Amino acid sequence: MSDAATPADLNLFDVMYNCRAMRRLDTREVPEADLLKMVDAANQAASGGNQQRGRWLIVRDPAQKKAIADLNFEVSRDFVQARIDRGEELPHHDKSTRARMLDAVLYLAEHMHTYPALIVACLEFDERPDDLAASAGSIWPGVQNLLLAARALGIGAVPTTYAINKRAEFESILDLPETIAAYALVPVGYPLGNFGSVTRRPVEEIVRFDRWS
Repeated sequence: MSDAATPADLNLFDVMYNCRAMRRLDTREVPEADLLKMVDAANQAASGGNQQRGRWLIVRDPAQKKAIADLNFEVSRDFVQARIDRGEELPHHDKSTRARMLDAVLYLAEHMHTYPALIVACLEFDERPDDLAASAGSIWPGVQNLLLAARALGIGAVPTTYAINKRAEFESILDLPETIAAYALVPVGYPLGNFGSVTRRPVEEIVRFDRWS
């Protein structure tokens, strides 16, 4: 598929196979209708027991974005820079490729406040549980739907959880009630770079049938 393909050209598999994490985003406004379309797509995802407890907060106010971006920067910058400094690599990601990705993570941290919208994925509870991670499977399918919808609309997006590591501060910025818990922060905007195919391990390396051995 061509990198220049328009949303109208994309089928489901085009979208899935070309949904890169886009961290360098333009500052121009994303139409509210498209923001709502992404959230509506997220809302179509499965949830545990079909309880449909996903809740989505779209942050566009400059002061709110700055407060979230500052918290994200505080948590992520030194950690990410240390990964760059030690030359982190993975079996499927050599040092130079890994460094480019981590540089983009730093760019995101430094520019997040300028992006047009930050979407926060949350779950609503009757009573907040002690173990929030146990319910995460009811919100992450929605996050993936949101990412795919953004790609189909020609909008860049990437999920991050750095700021949520300081949960109390993060949720205080958003004035979340005790019954609402945040799980992911998704900056969205028009990409400064080009969309393209993702690089993944061949399916033959990651699948087994019936038994592991």
